[in-house]
Amino acid sequence: MKKVLLIICAACLLLTSCGESSQAITSEVKEVSPMQSSITVQVNGKSFPATLEDNLTARAFIERFPLEVDMTELNGNEKYFYLDTDLPSDSVSVKQIHAGDLMLFGSKCVVLFYKDFATSYTYTRLGKIDTPEDLAKTLGAGNVRVTFARQ
Repeated sequence: MKKVLLIICAACLLLTSCGESSQAITSEVKEVSPMQSSITVQVNGKSFPATLEDNLTARAFIERFPLEVDMTELNGNEKYFYLDTDLPSDSVSVKQIHAGDLMLFGSKCVVLFYKDFATSYTYTRLGKIDTPEDLAKTLGAGNVRVTFARQ
């Protein structure tokens, strides 16, 4: 009986010490993780607040800010430009694009979508315009100059 009680006490002690060390690990990860994810996308004098994803791709993208680029019109639903260097990518099949989505196609092509549609292409998520209601009108039908900046 004493052996069983001793084993139970030892097991409880081990479980308690494991719980404390995993809390310490969790708090270390939290300190490393968050990034400033609020940015501004400026088009034709109008600013659109946007929120970046918390991933390696968005972290590498924001390091290039401020970034002023000429974006090319494509398919009546998106604007795109190519970066000089690759970004880390982790593309997935998103299946549905929403107005305001900011994505990376491949490892250099940044795409800003201004209409909703279904897609079979794969992208790495960079972020999203917070309120894309006037985005299509502001971007217009042709190519456009866009500035990406930290807030």
